[in-house]
Amino acid sequence: MKKGLVGVVAVLIALILAAVWRARRDAGAVYFTGFVEGEERVIRSEAAGRVLEVPFAEGAVVPPDAVVARLDESDIAAKIAAKQRELEVMRADIETQIRRIGLVESTWKTGVDARGAEVTQAASALTLAERTYAREAELARSGASTGQMTDEARARLDQARAALARAKDLLAQAEGEGRNIAVNQGQLAMLRGRAVLAEAQLAELEVARAKHQVRSPGVSTVVQTQFVWPGELAQPGTPVVAVLDPEDKYVQVYLPVAAMQDVRVGSRVEIELDSTPGRRIPGEISFIADQASFTPEKIETRGDRVGQVYRAKVRVLADAARLKPGTEGNVYLVPAAGGADPGEPRAGSR
Repeated sequence: MKKGLVGVVAVLIALILAAVWRARRDAGAVYFTGFVEGEERVIRSEAAGRVLEVPFAEGAVVPPDAVVARLDESDIAAKIAAKQRELEVMRADIETQIRRIGLVESTWKTGVDARGAEVTQAASALTLAERTYAREAELARSGASTGQMTDEARARLDQARAALARAKDLLAQAEGEGRNIAVNQGQLAMLRGRAVLAEAQLAELEVARAKHQVRSPGVSTVVQTQFVWPGELAQPGTPVVAVLDPEDKYVQVYLPVAAMQDVRVGSRVEIELDSTPGRRIPGEISFIADQASFTPEKIETRGDRVGQVYRAKVRVLADAARLKPGTEGNVYLVPAAGGADPGEPRAGSR
């Protein structure tokens, strides 16, 4: 029953609007009744914490990107301090490891060069010992040398061979120290990776701390509603304040179906508010809804069709900051330059 009554009332309102528009059209002035609206922006908290301060009360002008609420950040600050100390230790370990690798590389190269020289020297000594032994053995066979001298030459040859083998072993050990450099370099890479991860974690914590300062949009606004007060607990998504951009205002009107032939997006209009009679503000139609309002559930007659209206928005082109949301007034359609007056009847329009 109530639903049917609401439908009947909606149809009557739409018919009255259409009749008023036709009367105004016939009188030569095409205008519609509208009211000023503004798009409020509800600023919400992105973090959890106790509210410490709400600097701007209702009605206060908020500068662009200003802090409209401060939350307790002691917990996140402690985490940031701990992570910074951890990162400092990692950086010190990295510097130590870099110096260690530099020292190992320099001593390793010096050691390899020295062991290589020893191998060369031992190889030369072995060559000399081999020649000496061969000569003593030949002299001993010819009777020009004694067996003792041959034995001594053989002993020196064996010593030279042993010295060369030992020099080669020492060279191999020195060259093997290069593997320690690779191990140290791997440890350095691991330390650097951990430092990069710690830096990323620190950056995340800094972002989280920044969210404890709730900021306004990047334009000057005015606080319309304050939702939280100091001492209360805010959660992610908790509304803090609702603000309104003084320049972001429009006039909402409803266009009868019969007016759609004269009105379109971009049509110039003049706004005359009840608060400032006789003073008109320029504007233009910025939006017309695609779907009609106050449409009967079942259209059976032409009267039902002309009872449809379309919601439209009028963009204010001057002095938008002086308009107060909720103020009512008239929106007059301005004839197109060089065209027919929209208020004059067209042939075949009736």
